[in-house]
Amino acid sequence: MTTATRRNVLVETFGASEGAALRLKQAALVIGGIAAFAVLAKIKVPVPGSPVAMNMGTFAVLTIGAAYGPRLGLATIIGYMLVGALGFDVFQSSTAEMNGLAYMTGSTGGYLVGYVAATLLLGMLARRGWDRSAPRMAGAMLLGNVLIYVPGLLWLGMLYGWNEPIIAWGLTPFLLGDAIKLALAAVLLPAAWKLVGRART
Repeated sequence: MTTATRRNVLVETFGASEGAALRLKQAALVIGGIAAFAVLAKIKVPVPGSPVAMNMGTFAVLTIGAAYGPRLGLATIIGYMLVGALGFDVFQSSTAEMNGLAYMTGSTGGYLVGYVAATLLLGMLARRGWDRSAPRMAGAMLLGNVLIYVPGLLWLGMLYGWNEPIIAWGLTPFLLGDAIKLALAAVLLPAAWKLVGRART
């Protein structure tokens, strides 16, 4: 039971594994993860008719969550949220004028909550080895997307009213892009594990 539920995640296969060196590695990973979230969130494609643009932020959230594991992944996504809350331009549509808590409580607020939940879920599933095979990683990504969309859509409904086309605004325009990102992550993480295996032989 222990081996089935407590496996190494990707970042634990390299570098220090204990002591001060481990803490230094973890700090570097958190900083690097926050930077990756910020950069990938800015790679976006406007979706006509929707107040929320499609971006690579979800890809970053789900892949980093799986690669980092639940604790380090959670620390990284919370760090990202704190940086954004302080007013730094790290979110997909934040600007010098619209940032911080004002941005976080806007139309993307529910999705940001989903980011935290999805990061934790992907880390937990990676601990069970779901990131080592393409079908399981695809399933993990699908579950992660559900956790992002549910609070995202609920928040849009509360913000704009349930008489508005919430599903058309916040879900259907992004399904194709999410399918592409899901397929990419389903290939990327298992491929990284294969490289790790080869490096050890």
